[in-house]
Amino acid sequence: MSLIESPHQAALKDAGWHSRGYLPHFDGRAVPQFITLRLYDAVPNHVLQKWMGELNVLNSTTDQITLQNRIEKYLDHGYGDAFMKNPCVAEMVQKDLLHYDGESYRLSSWVVMPNHIHFLITRFEAIELADIMQSLKSLTSHKANRILMRRGRFWMADYFDRYIRNSEHFANTVRYIENNPVKVGLCRKPDDWPFSSARFREKRATEFAV
Repeated sequence: MSLIESPHQAALKDAGWHSRGYLPHFDGRAVPQFITLRLYDAVPNHVLQKWMGELNVLNSTTDQITLQNRIEKYLDHGYGDAFMKNPCVAEMVQKDLLHYDGESYRLSSWVVMPNHIHFLITRFEAIELADIMQSLKSLTSHKANRILMRRGRFWMADYFDRYIRNSEHFANTVRYIENNPVKVGLCRKPDDWPFSSARFREKRATEFAV
């Protein structure tokens, strides 16, 4: 193992990735949350309204999960403008997810897809999830609109979050997140996708093997 820190290792430390090493870990003391945030046009409104009419999402946890599962499947079709297919936008969103790592939350896993993002965080006790999401959405939407030279909405107003029950659920969620680009045919292996924790972890392992 090299005792000299490479520029890549330094960049990962600046991003906060050093706070957990390169293996995501469920410690059981604080509860991680799985978050899905989608672009404003990733699911057409008429489709959402149809599903809402079929499900009792206000009173049924089962129907809430059913709705989210339908949304997850729809997102993978890449509907809408899919602004994050632009590598500059995807890279910016990834950097801003990492920016808040160690400041507002511990970031364990993430993937930036063309029209949505998934990430797994454990928020710090003094910070509300709604405040984290507001900061992240505001920061990234302004930057994205500048990159794309556009105005208007970028993210959908709402987001989905689910608490992680145990270490098995945690591991399954990491796999789900990092396998998303493979599942939809964007790459062959999770670590082939440049905007994900799988790629970061693979690169970090390679650096430490030198």
